[in-house]
Amino acid sequence: MKKRIIAAIVGGFIIFIWQTVSWTGVLGLHNSTQQYTPKQDTIMSVLNASLTDEGGYILPNLPKGTTNDEMMKAGEKMIGKPWASIQYHKTYSFDMKSMFITMGRGLLTDIVMIYLLCLIISKFSSPSFNTILMSCLFVGSISFLYVPYANFMWYKIFDIYAYCIDAIAGWGLTGIWLGWYLKKK
Repeated sequence: MKKRIIAAIVGGFIIFIWQTVSWTGVLGLHNSTQQYTPKQDTIMSVLNASLTDEGGYILPNLPKGTTNDEMMKAGEKMIGKPWASIQYHKTYSFDMKSMFITMGRGLLTDIVMIYLLCLIISKFSSPSFNTILMSCLFVGSISFLYVPYANFMWYKIFDIYAYCIDAIAGWGLTGIWLGWYLKKK
């Protein structure tokens, strides 16, 4: 139990550090989804005047109750034209306190995630370094395929390759640690 907890804490920190390096200016792999536009004030004014509810929006879109025939016709008209995905929030609530709380929640989530993986690894009869490393890479690949890539098939995101790198690098580094620490001698 103690060994799994240590493995999870260190592994959680490895994933957390990788996420930090990947998303921040250190590597900036996800910068393509957080770009600056000098027209941001104008865009925000239009959004604030146009949207009454917080939520996710796909533009163009059709109202609820649209028939299949109407959807097909509208879809044909949209081909080759621009579209947008918007995540709209009415208030900006980011401050240093909330940043640290969010980072703490992220780290705790990473530790729990790695602990669950350690529980699975503990069921292996005689886990070797390679078995543990490959298991971690499989988990990273499954995670990548399940959310970012499955969504990318429908709604193209600009950092899909960054998510793939995150899956391989983050889970690979964690696999190296867990493989070394948890392997049966």
